[in-house]
Amino acid sequence: MTALGAIVLWRAYFACPGCRLGGYFVDRSLGLEGYLTRQATRLICLLAGQNAFAVAERLLAECCGWRVSDETIRRACRTEAKRMADFRADSPAIGEEFAGAAGDVEFQTDAAKVNTTGGWRDMKIGIFARRERGEPSTPAEWDERELPRPTARVAFAAIESIDDFAPLWGRWADRLGIAERGEITVLGDGAEWIWNATTREFGGCTQVLDIYHAAEHIAAAGKALFGEGTAEAAAWLEGGRGLLLSDGWTGLCDHIGATLEESPGRAGHAALGELTSYFAAHMGRLNYCHRLYTGRSIGSGMVEGAAKNLIGRRLKQTGARWGVENVNAMAELCCLTYSHHWDLYWASPN
Repeated sequence: MTALGAIVLWRAYFACPGCRLGGYFVDRSLGLEGYLTRQATRLICLLAGQNAFAVAERLLAECCGWRVSDETIRRACRTEAKRMADFRADSPAIGEEFAGAAGDVEFQTDAAKVNTTGGWRDMKIGIFARRERGEPSTPAEWDERELPRPTARVAFAAIESIDDFAPLWGRWADRLGIAERGEITVLGDGAEWIWNATTREFGGCTQVLDIYHAAEHIAAAGKALFGEGTAEAAAWLEGGRGLLLSDGWTGLCDHIGATLEESPGRAGHAALGELTSYFAAHMGRLNYCHRLYTGRSIGSGMVEGAAKNLIGRRLKQTGARWGVENVNAMAELCCLTYSHHWDLYWASPN
């Protein structure tokens, strides 16, 4: 099966008269490895890395005009995933490509639930990226600016404990040529395991609390104070977020203090205590204003999108229950489709 459809190929079989070993030795030059050509396998992996195997079967028939069974697709992906893992572990070209890309180094990590034969498990996701700085922005423009797309991106994921997964970050950093860990900016959703692990692995890196998760906590306090869906709650969120963006921890404290001063008897003040406690744990991760004026990111949307689309859409199919080994193999394939070295992999000799 080729990328253009099924063809019949006649070629010579050569054998050694002494040992009787032989084969179709021109196959490798032609890109043949069994039933599927290299380009056909590439198309299969691309579609199956983003869709269920049965859906990939239908898409191949509709888009390419040729059909292979979902079981053939599954076996091809499993075989190729092992090669992908070996390539990503050993190829110096990945590190050279990343090191040569322009921009600051970012790291984002998160976890997504995947249904396995042993129950729901956390699949940890890590992403390194390089991103050039955008135009300077004011806090008022935080959600309107156009941040440059990453010039390089490498994703990896596995069902592992954080104690096993976090050491991969350092090994990937070495592989990508990130010698100075202090150059790395870690953007996270506020989970304690993220900050603890990045402190262990990256030492003096810059840590930034994702602005969208930060705003969710401000919004929750506003709902407790003024009621869900009210204009007052929306205005309180807008004011608190604006002060957080412009003046960090100090600005948010001013916002909370003003509310307490204006309405000392208002119900819902317990929510302000919870809000204060939450942000007190992130005081050093709220330098949004400086990052906006220097054209840098303040959100972890890259890994949030990966958790939703890369893992969620592909590995959380309705009714799917994965063996851990199988789902880790599929995660390897999914991560390659999300990373910027897809073409590099397929251009490499196998």
